[in-house]
Amino acid sequence: MIDSHTHLDYIDDPAGARGELGLSAMVCIGASPEHARNAVALAEQFGDVFATVGLHPTDTDEDSPEARAQIEALAAHPRVVGIGESGLDDYWDDTKRAAQVSAFEWQLDLARRGAKVLVIHTRDKAGQDSAHRGVMDVLRAWPDVPVILHCFSGHAALLRFGLERGEHTYFGFAGNTTYKNAQEIQAAARDLPLERMLLETDAPFLAPVPKRGKPNRPGYVRHTLEFIAALRGLSPDELEAATDANTRRAYGLPMG
Repeated sequence: MIDSHTHLDYIDDPAGARGELGLSAMVCIGASPEHARNAVALAEQFGDVFATVGLHPTDTDEDSPEARAQIEALAAHPRVVGIGESGLDDYWDDTKRAAQVSAFEWQLDLARRGAKVLVIHTRDKAGQDSAHRGVMDVLRAWPDVPVILHCFSGHAALLRFGLERGEHTYFGFAGNTTYKNAQEIQAAARDLPLERMLLETDAPFLAPVPKRGKPNRPGYVRHTLEFIAALRGLSPDELEAATDANTRRAYGLPMG
């Protein structure tokens, strides 16, 4: 089982979190210069950890020529398999859309130049979808850059848009898929073509049922696996084999 998106350096015991519940590999997301360095260090230390490097849309105050130079240098590391997470976030009142778009477009270009997948974060306030619409607007100019729509929200228009991009778009499903009020996410997880699905924890955030309310751990991805397998009428082993293969293909990981 692979956790396709985790913040391993946020966890108190990253070494102990590896391999829990049969976890065989994970991708540690480095979404700021500091966390990018941490992610690469963990990937150097542990053979089952891979890294991404980038700048999160809520951290654009850290954006600068120096920060971009640091991230670009780290992006060339052989253990770095993706860029981001990047994207747009309109959840907070102090959203700086122009800065977010600038950082997003730079990371799309970095992913294109490095032939790596871009991990995309998209978040809106309840009842709004400006960030989702904005992500589609930006991506229209980058049709050939492969992307992962991390922690997919179930947004219907973004789902259609991503599917129209074909093999260049993957959808990551996290622990919030298991929540009772997540009907749109569950519908997407049930109906999405299987070859476009990834599973993730976003640990230490969004712990799935039955661990909701506790700090998330990479191994808890199995609870999301079991929930989605039941939604789709598959065995956990069938879904695991498919999503692990998808994760390896999306990030270019060694085939297991």
